[in-house]
Amino acid sequence: MTTATSTGYAVRPAAPADLPGARSVMLDTFYQVFGIGYLPEYHLDVIDLDGAYLRHPRNRLWVAEHEGAIVATTAIRAQGPAHPPHPAELAARYPDATTAQLFRVYVRPEHQRRGLASLLVRAAIEHVRATPSFDRLYLHTDARTVGALDFWRTVGHIVHDARGPHAGFQTVHLEIPLDRETAP
Repeated sequence: MTTATSTGYAVRPAAPADLPGARSVMLDTFYQVFGIGYLPEYHLDVIDLDGAYLRHPRNRLWVAEHEGAIVATTAIRAQGPAHPPHPAELAARYPDATTAQLFRVYVRPEHQRRGLASLLVRAAIEHVRATPSFDRLYLHTDARTVGALDFWRTVGHIVHDARGPHAGFQTVHLEIPLDRETAP
C-alpha cells in the first residue's frame, strides 16, 4: 500500500530498486547524525537489506520517496532485544517468536518535520497489528538523539530506562501498544 502525502512524498513497502537509496539514508544517519559510523555488530542488516527485510518472511522495510529519491526508512524485524547488550529481563519479556522490533526509523535532516516518521511508523504498527503471530511491538532509542524520545513517547511507553552516567549509548526501551481491539 502506498500513501501519498500532500507534499509530494510517497510512503510504501520497499522494493528491490529502493534498497540502494534506503541503505544510503541509513548509513548517512550512522555517520552524519549519530556520529558513530557503521558498526557491524549492530548494522549488518543494512548491508543485506534484501535478505534482512525483503526475503525474510516476517520482516518488513518501508520507505518514503520524494522526487525519485528515498529520503526516509522504517523497518520491523521479528526479534526481541538481544541480550547482551540489553538487559536479560527485556530479552525474556520480548521473545523473538512473538515480538516485532521497530528498526531504522530514519529521515534525512532536510526532509524532517513533514510527518514522514509518523507515516512510516503508522504503516509498521498497522502491519504488526494485522500479523497475528506478533504479540508486542518493541523498540529502543538513544535519548541523545534530538527529539527521538519525545517522538516515541507519543506512540509508546517506556519499559526500561538504561540512561546513566557512562559515556556510551543512552538507551531507552519502549513498547508500542497494539490495541487490536480498538484499532480502526
